[in-house]
Amino acid sequence: MRVTAFADTGATGRLIEPHGGRLKDLYLPPEEAEALKQRVDTLPSLQLDTRQLCDLELLLSGAFSPLEGFLDRRDYSGVVENMRLADGALWPMPITLDVDEAFSAGLSPGSEVVLRDGEGRPLAVLQVRDIYWPDRRHEALHVFGTSDRTHPGVAELLERTRPVYLGGRVTGIQPPAHPDFAELRDTPRSLRAWFEANGWSRIVAFQTRNPMHRAHRELTLRAAEQVGARLLIQPSVGRTKPDDVDYSTRVRCYRALLAHYPEGQAKLSLLPLAMRMGGPREAMWHALIRKNYGASHFIVGRDHAGPGKDASGKPFYGPYEAQQLLEQHQDELGIRIVPFPAMVYAVNRDAYIPVNEVTPVDEVRDISGTELRRRLREGSEIPAWFSFPDVVKILREQHPVRR
Repeated sequence: MRVTAFADTGATGRLIEPHGGRLKDLYLPPEEAEALKQRVDTLPSLQLDTRQLCDLELLLSGAFSPLEGFLDRRDYSGVVENMRLADGALWPMPITLDVDEAFSAGLSPGSEVVLRDGEGRPLAVLQVRDIYWPDRRHEALHVFGTSDRTHPGVAELLERTRPVYLGGRVTGIQPPAHPDFAELRDTPRSLRAWFEANGWSRIVAFQTRNPMHRAHRELTLRAAEQVGARLLIQPSVGRTKPDDVDYSTRVRCYRALLAHYPEGQAKLSLLPLAMRMGGPREAMWHALIRKNYGASHFIVGRDHAGPGKDASGKPFYGPYEAQQLLEQHQDELGIRIVPFPAMVYAVNRDAYIPVNEVTPVDEVRDISGTELRRRLREGSEIPAWFSFPDVVKILREQHPVRR
C-alpha cells in the first residue's frame, strides 16, 4: 500500500523530506487517537507477536515508507514476484499480517481490527482491505531463494506463520512501549531532526545484529571517510537470528565502542526491526529503511544479512550477492551504496586491512563468531587486536566461564 501526497498538517501529520524523500507517520493527532481509543473495545482484537509488533512500529513511524499498512494481495504478489509494489515502487520484503482461519472468518473487507501488544494495549486499528490465503512455499522460494528450513526466515514462514493474511491501512493510536534505552530509540522524524540540528548532511548508515569489535570500527571509519560522511550506527534490536547475543548486551557493547570513535563523528540509534535474514533482498530493505531515517549512504558488507549455510553445508547466498543486487538498483533506491569487503588484521602491519588488499607477505588473523563464543565460554584470551577491553568485559559478564 503506497503513501500518497499529504499537505503539511502540523506536529503529528507533518511531511518529512530531506535525503530520504517524503514519508509520513501514521499516528493520529492526540485528540483523534483518544477518540478512537474510546471505541476499540467494540472492535475485533488481535494480539501481535514479536515480528508483527516490530513491523507495526516501523509502519507507524514511517520507517517502512512508502507502505501505509500491511500488504494487500496485489502488493504482496508484486513484492514476492519482482520486488515491486503494485504501482511499481521498489520494495523487496513482504510486510504481512498473518492470522488463523478462525479469526479471519469473522472479518470481511471494510472490517476494523484493533492491534494490541502483549499487555493488551491498543496500538493501532487495521482497516481491512483484503483477506487472502498465500502460497507460503512459493513465497519462501522467491523471497529467500530456498525452501530449506535450516534458513531461519523459511522456518518462520513455513512452520509458524498462520495461513491467512490481512491487508489494509493502519492508523496509529500510540507507539509500543519500550522500558529500556529510550534515548536511543529514534523515529525517522526525530533522527532527521537531530541530523539537521547538528549540521549532518552526509550520513553513512551501518547495519549490524552482532557486537562490534575493532574490525567493525575500522570498516565503518574507512567507509565514512571514503564518502566524506558522518556515521550512523543503527543496529537491529527487534528479532534477529535465534542464537544471536541478546540486544541489551549488544547495546552496552555499542555504547562502549562509541567512545573509541572520533568525537562528533558517530551516532548510535536503535532500530526495532524483525530481521528475516533474507540476504540480498534484506540488504535492499535495510537500505530503503535507512533512507527513510535520513541517511544518504549505506554500507553493504560481505554476505549482508545472510543466515549462514544450508542443510548441505553450502552458503545460502554468495558473499557479494547483496552488493551486486543493490548496485543494479542504485539510482532507483534513493540512497548511495558503499560496498565494503571484510576486514582482517595483518600482524606484520599491526593494522586492519580490507581482505582484497592482503598481499602474500601479510600474516593475517581473524576470529570468527563461533571462535569468540568458545573463548568466552572457556575463559581463554581474547587478544587486544581483536576487540577493545571494555567491550570484552561486557561480553564476559554476559558469558561467564563454564567450570
